[in-house]
Amino acid sequence: MKNNRVCILGGTGFVGRHLTTRLSAMGLACRIPTRNPQLHRSIRLNGAVELIATNPFDPEQLHARFSNCDAVINLIGILNQGSDSSFQRLHVRLPDLIIDTCKRAGVERLLHMSALNASTTGEVSEYLHTKGEAQNRVLTNSSSHGGLNVTSFGPSVIFGHDDSFFNRFAALLKLMPGPFPLACPGARFAPVYVGDVARAFAESLDNRKTWKKHYELCGPRNFTLQELVQYTARQMGLKRKIIGLNDTLSRLQGHALGILPGRPFTYDNYLSLQIDSVCSRDGLAELGIAATDIDAVVPYYLGPRSERSRYLRLRSQI
Repeated sequence: MKNNRVCILGGTGFVGRHLTTRLSAMGLACRIPTRNPQLHRSIRLNGAVELIATNPFDPEQLHARFSNCDAVINLIGILNQGSDSSFQRLHVRLPDLIIDTCKRAGVERLLHMSALNASTTGEVSEYLHTKGEAQNRVLTNSSSHGGLNVTSFGPSVIFGHDDSFFNRFAALLKLMPGPFPLACPGARFAPVYVGDVARAFAESLDNRKTWKKHYELCGPRNFTLQELVQYTARQMGLKRKIIGLNDTLSRLQGHALGILPGRPFTYDNYLSLQIDSVCSRDGLAELGIAATDIDAVVPYYLGPRSERSRYLRLRSQI
């Protein structure tokens, strides 16, 4: 790389923070456009990280952030729509703008976060449909823009000490002391460790063999959603009866919880769970990465060892 600088959209998020740490350790300067830099000052602990106030939908601001960067990484995505954000805007319109801006700024490398099962065909959720539309556009349009080399990634559910999967179920299990009603209990996942996802991005960055390819990212084992929630309860030392809801009740839960503050579960989430989030190809193995099992990580932030783990993380930051 000529400038040793990478621009990371979504760099303040879950995957972004881990990826920024890894790229910084590789000697790369990371530029992170964000609407509110003041909220993410901890990321500046590493001098190679630059946080800049940016409206990602402003073409001129985006062009300025991409200038003098060797690569752009797009991690921006949402699981649920809000009043000021939509799947179409963030998953489709923004990637289109990113490609155009890469062309204007002379950026030749783009890594794009998609999703496992992203598709524009069949009866899929709006989340998966827009992710599929973006994936197709990024891989197709980049070819027409000559000189922009793209790699995309589709992970299953991603776990790590600050994830929104195991931690969310842990919080819900604490709030509900009685039986726990679970929608779509038979939905299957292959949880993938955030460190492995970050490594996949980092090792693809300067690897020509990954150009114009899509990698599915999964962990070493498949689980049903009910098994993962039961696993969460065990790690926390909680005795909870998990009651798997049938399809009709799962649909109703999606409609009911989708109107609550925070939207803990929506009908679109229900639709996404109709397709198993497991890999048809082992993208991590293709990249030479051995997948990390949940047993190697999750007990350290959910179980009795979590307090010691938090202490060690704090010590490492001093």
